[in-house]
Parts: sequence; C-alpha cells; structure tokens
Amino acid sequence: MPGEPPIVIVDSVTRLGPEHKGAVLFGGSHGGVYAGYLAAKAKVHAVILSDAGVGKDRAGIGSLAFLDRIGMAAVTVGHDTGRIGDGQDQASNGRISHVNQAAAAAGAKPGMPAMDCARLLAKAKPPAGEVPAYEESRFLFSDRPGEAKVWGIDSASLVKPEDAGSVVITASHGALLAGDTGSAIKYDVLASAYNDAGVGKDRVGISRLPALDRRGIGAVTVDCMTARIGDARSAWETGRVSHCNETARAWGVKPGMSLPEFAALASRHSRK
Repeated sequence: MPGEPPIVIVDSVTRLGPEHKGAVLFGGSHGGVYAGYLAAKAKVHAVILSDAGVGKDRAGIGSLAFLDRIGMAAVTVGHDTGRIGDGQDQASNGRISHVNQAAAAAGAKPGMPAMDCARLLAKAKPPAGEVPAYEESRFLFSDRPGEAKVWGIDSASLVKPEDAGSVVITASHGALLAGDTGSAIKYDVLASAYNDAGVGKDRVGISRLPALDRRGIGAVTVDCMTARIGDARSAWETGRVSHCNETARAWGVKPGMSLPEFAALASRHSRK
C-alpha cells in the first residue's frame, strides 16, 4: 500500500508544479479562493494557507468553502502566528485559525500547532471531482492620454513585462516571499498596491513597501478590512490605504486615501 502523503513547504501557491501532486502543502499564500484554486489544480492532497487577517467579507479564508466542494481538506493559520509568504515559518510557528468541513472530519481544530494539523491532514480523505471553475483576470482601470496606465490584477504573479511604467493594483498580500527582496514585484512598474493581510506577525504583510522604495517604485497596502484579498476590483472600488512607502509619501499619498487617488498621484510622477 502506498505511504501517507508527504508534507511539503512552499512560500507561494503560484509556484506549484507536478512534484507537489498528492502532498499536504504548506502554501505560504493567503487563504483566498484563488489560492485554493491553484492548490486544487495542482492536485495536492490537502493545503494549509494564511488567514490573511480574514478581512472584508472573510475573503482571507474563502478557499475553505471553495475546497469543500471537492472534499479537499484545507485550513488556515493565524496571520499573527505564522508569517504570510513564508511557508517554513507557518509550519514551524503557525497555529490553526480556521478549518473546513473536510479538515474537521480528519480531526483538525482551531488552536492546533500547524505541523500537528498537517500530520492529521495526511490521513484525510483525498479530494474528488472536478475543480470548480475560477477565472483570474486583469482589468484596465484607466488609460488616459499623458498618464500612466492603471491595471488591476488579482495576483502579483500575473504582472507582465509590458506593465513597466504602469500603476499596478494587485490583490496579493504585501509580504515578501520568505524575506526575498527580489519577490517584491517582477518588473519596474511606476507604482503598485497590495493588501496588508492584517499586517500580521513581524509586520510582514507590508514588507514589500521598503523593498520597492529601493527601486524607486511607489507602493501602498490597503487595509484588509476595506478590500477583499485576491480581488483587484474590490481593492479599486473600496480599498483604503493603510500603509505607504517613502516614495509614495513623497508624492503626497497618505493613509486613508482611495486607490484611484493613489493612482492619480502616481501618474503625475511618471518616469521621465
């Protein structure tokens, strides 16, 4: 008989491959629906994500009910116990905050050490059925003559080379992946926005901001209670700035501003 699924640790579910199939995965990412979708598409056995501060409309744990639809055990760790974007810290120090029905059936409970929970999830029933459809999109929010384009993307992993010089409103968390400054954003955009994921342990949810300062990129996070993580339209429509880096502050950006206001200030400082 085959052995139990292995426990595998990554810093982002956007980086999964065939080698992760059948694993109990510490995913590093927020627990929104899109992260759950990526875990399901990769055919993992079970997944552990961050609750990202839970946030507006409980979007930070949206993957749990989504994954129950295929019977995949899924849980989140508290954003204040394990660093979002850092799978190893979640595995070593995280405490479970929320569980779905499939995980509860395997014995998972809030308050458990994350690694103890992962061992239980290895014994959970495997998922079955087709992965529910989920389409992540890019949105052109603004394209005015003489101003930088403003794009909305539901995940920072979808930024493109042609976005250089644009304002990019992402719905990703604002944490560097395991502290890697190179993970702040792939290309030299003019400005970018993220979700603060409740800020969380060691203030990791806003750690991209100083890294982007060093590249001259104005950056902000929105308060997770004002916009749904994983949903760029929500960030654009209702998100309010919670933190900004020095570059953005020099443009006049302040906490409490809307993202259209942030984008307008950024556009006035387009690179020469």
